[in-house]
Amino acid sequence: MAIKAVLFDLDATLLPMNQDEFLGLYFKLLANRMARYGYDPKEVVDGIWKGSYAMIKNDGTELNEKVFWKAFAAVVGPRVLDDRFIFDEFYKNEFCQTKQICGYTPKAGEIVKRLKKAGIRVVLATNPLFPDVATINRMKWAGLEEEDFEFYTTYENVGYCKPNPKYYTYIANKLGLFPEECIMVGNDVSDDMSAAKTGMQVFLLTDCLINTKNEDISQYPHGDFAALERFLFKD
Repeated sequence: MAIKAVLFDLDATLLPMNQDEFLGLYFKLLANRMARYGYDPKEVVDGIWKGSYAMIKNDGTELNEKVFWKAFAAVVGPRVLDDRFIFDEFYKNEFCQTKQICGYTPKAGEIVKRLKKAGIRVVLATNPLFPDVATINRMKWAGLEEEDFEFYTTYENVGYCKPNPKYYTYIANKLGLFPEECIMVGNDVSDDMSAAKTGMQVFLLTDCLINTKNEDISQYPHGDFAALERFLFKD
């Protein structure tokens, strides 16, 4: 079956980074911002973890955004639901400091644009744990823009997360394609390669590899950006 769409992960794929360092700085910056409004920093970090876990377990009955805020408020207190402007301010300001943790590779933008020129549909399939504004920021740090993608996932527009295969079937259905007509490209063996369970082809980018379960990666096409380019444009 001919490939009609390529899905790309963002963090540590199109946007090189050490994900642990990135999350550590992100949590610190957000906790500090919320402390200025009287929130306990430890509770904020605990709340983010609880909210993230709730989104990962989401079964699609509600959008991830609603699931996150319900879980987050249960930890830090219900008044946070009236203080969501703090998050809006944070993502427009302090969050941008996390860019210092990120790298940059021109190959990311080159490959995306080459696919589009070839008539292949391109989706940014970043795990939808972040709001739209944070996703756009990280996209730009990778040298890309919203218009480079037909669709990109955020916590406002999806009710699933990786590694749930339903996340990938949701995207395929939105595109009006069979999973077999899509390729998922990502760096995380557990999160990104789970797309293969739907029938999607996959490619494991190893530049910033995450393999927490020490799986045998030889079962997947894999390699650096040069190998990815050969894989995508082999014809």
